[in-house]
Amino acid sequence: MYPILFEIGPLVISSFGLMMVLAFLVSNHLIKKDIKKAGFDPSLGDDIIFRAAIGGIIGAKLYYIIENLSNGLGMENLKGLVDIFSGIFTLNLEKISFGIQNFGSGLVFLGGLMGGLIVVTHYVYKNKLSWLIVADWVAPYLALGHGIGRIGCFLVGDCYGLPSNLPWACTFPNGLPPTLIPVHPTQLYEMLAYFIIFGYLTFNKYKIDYNGQLIFEYLFLVGFSRFVIEFLRTNPKYLFGLSGAQYISFVMINVAIYFMYVNRKK
Repeated sequence: MYPILFEIGPLVISSFGLMMVLAFLVSNHLIKKDIKKAGFDPSLGDDIIFRAAIGGIIGAKLYYIIENLSNGLGMENLKGLVDIFSGIFTLNLEKISFGIQNFGSGLVFLGGLMGGLIVVTHYVYKNKLSWLIVADWVAPYLALGHGIGRIGCFLVGDCYGLPSNLPWACTFPNGLPPTLIPVHPTQLYEMLAYFIIFGYLTFNKYKIDYNGQLIFEYLFLVGFSRFVIEFLRTNPKYLFGLSGAQYISFVMINVAIYFMYVNRKK
């Protein structure tokens, strides 16, 4: 695949990094149009997406480090973080670039979802906005951004699945970690699922019956998709043979069911 797109001196541009930037830029552009159409200041979109990006990256990285402490990848990420700060203080671009490569080698979306949720929630209440209305603005673009991000995972060769003999199975000789055995391209499975969810939420965003409907539908659909696809992933398994992502997905599904039931009953 194509983990590195090009290099300019010590600066390395990765395909995953490019997809992340693209995801945030596209989501920012579209959410501002929705916010303006709803009669609010579209600059709110800049504030929301910026905070979602910061909180999301921090949360995604912390989750990855915690889940991978036992296999050494978590410590590699911590070392990358140290190299970044060390390079900043010593004005060493090569060290900063090396640190970014190590630090950026793993992000977990569900950790990013929680991190972004915390930071955006703080912004919403600080500015006396309705959390459910803002959540409905954001919901379709969470799915869209996640789908674009999975393209980056595929290009880098990260987050792939178990060995497979299906015709579309892929090898990732430069992956993280590398594999020459054909495996499920679970990145593409998730990408397809999230693009479909984005389409569904976008189609229904002006047909909602109550505030919060889109975010609850998002939680259910994404939680269900990730729970199912996770059976093909190689993530560590815990109690009852389920991964950490599946337990989080289970919580997402049940929270969504509860609030959809309560609101529809009202």
